[in-house]
Amino acid sequence: MSTSPHRASDHQPEDRQDTVATGRAGHNGVLFAMCLSLVLVVASVSALNLALPDLAIDLSATNASLTWIADGYTVALAALVLPLGAIGDRIGRRNVLVAGTVVFGIAALAASFADLTTTLIVWRVVMGLGAAMIMPGTLSTITAAFPPGQRAKGVATWSGFAAAGAIIGMLAAGALLELFSWRSIFIASAATAVLAAAAALLLSPNTKDEHPSPPDVSGAVCTALGIGTLVFAIIEGNERGWTEPVVVASLVVTVLAFTAYAWLGLRREHPLLDPALFGIRGFRAGAIVVLVQFMAVFGFFFVGLQYLQLILGYSPLMAAAALVGVAAVVLPTSQVTPHLVRRVGMKATMTVGLLLLSAGLFVISRLDVGSGYLPFLGGLVLAGFGIGLSGAVGTSAITGSLGRGQQGVASAMNDTTREVGSAVGIALMGSIYGSHYRANLPGSLDQLPPEAAEAARDSAAAGLHVADQLGAQGSALADGVKAAFMDGLSASLIAVGVIVLAAAVGCLFRAPKAPPTAD
Repeated sequence: MSTSPHRASDHQPEDRQDTVATGRAGHNGVLFAMCLSLVLVVASVSALNLALPDLAIDLSATNASLTWIADGYTVALAALVLPLGAIGDRIGRRNVLVAGTVVFGIAALAASFADLTTTLIVWRVVMGLGAAMIMPGTLSTITAAFPPGQRAKGVATWSGFAAAGAIIGMLAAGALLELFSWRSIFIASAATAVLAAAAALLLSPNTKDEHPSPPDVSGAVCTALGIGTLVFAIIEGNERGWTEPVVVASLVVTVLAFTAYAWLGLRREHPLLDPALFGIRGFRAGAIVVLVQFMAVFGFFFVGLQYLQLILGYSPLMAAAALVGVAAVVLPTSQVTPHLVRRVGMKATMTVGLLLLSAGLFVISRLDVGSGYLPFLGGLVLAGFGIGLSGAVGTSAITGSLGRGQQGVASAMNDTTREVGSAVGIALMGSIYGSHYRANLPGSLDQLPPEAAEAARDSAAAGLHVADQLGAQGSALADGVKAAFMDGLSASLIAVGVIVLAAAVGCLFRAPKAPPTAD
């Protein structure tokens, strides 16, 4: 998994041979098993978003607590995916993946019994640990087991399920919430983990690096610390204030951790992830594209699903079904992206994909309480085309920049950028939404009993619940809560839309025109 600094250049790195084999059902079997494990991990990021209104009421969760419930999983996944991917390269990717499904399943089952937000956050973190063991093996097994001629198709299918898996998870969660409580989502996740383990054991090979590098403990500590403190600072900065000592200290630790990672990585013969790899234009461009795409996608899921449920009054299943338009666009778009890259080039495809994603976010940011579903769907479909283009080309740029023997690095980098993007996106959009929501609540809130007013400040779901209990007198409160929610939604979408737009401009000027051609 580690790479030497002298390999990071615009020329393709020298290959190291992986143990290459296919499972009992050939390449299709490998693809099925790995995509099932992938969907398990991705769906667990998105599925719980449907239950946020229920959690706000059932566990008295504040907006900050809801953000941590969603982000505890993604932070652990993002922070640990690199070192655990390196372990998989050393002892066998399938071995680590299957062990990860066991950890994931036990934690999911335990989470179903949680009665406190703190307990639920802890088990979500442990689920993230299991997911970090699962995730690296999915893409690296595909790229190691598939021959060069079929690898682009395998990566495109993986990329499509990486995006559509979020919708699949939400549809399943929506159906469960129609019949059962939010706890059923965790029980279903545990059962799916068992199926994923069985599929991996029966259908996929146990690929590994035949010449593994020595472990890089300092690199693992620095990356985990940097990612964790960054997300903590974003969430707590909006909640407590950016000048609070704990927030300032977290930002300082983030900078020091990433600086130490770069300094030590450039001086080690076999770093966990060679910082010099970012000198490869395709690798760098792919990492940025995947990062900002998932920042936008999962940050949007965190707040967008609440719009469907709280503003439009959709049931959980209806809310999930309302997002199917994204999957219907993303999957076919990701399949044709390799052909499009060959015709118009990687730079053009990346740039257009990010521009479409940014445009979709800006369209949805213009909605108000009375806009309804159709304008929302229009922005959603526009963003879906952007997701399909940018996700597939970004992943291909990362994996194609490195040779077959370095696919563990490529997969881990792709996974890390995805999960860092997801964690930062949820933290950023959740925090901006929460601060704007509280700032725009009506002044009449102070006339309510203290407990009711505090509940309304904690979350929009609790605010609407209080309004329902007030009967006719609650109509004005409900209108105020909904208006404040839309202010928070718009502010968070605009913030991330600007980041995606900036990335599109960067790709236009800095991304390579042609895709990398590593074997």
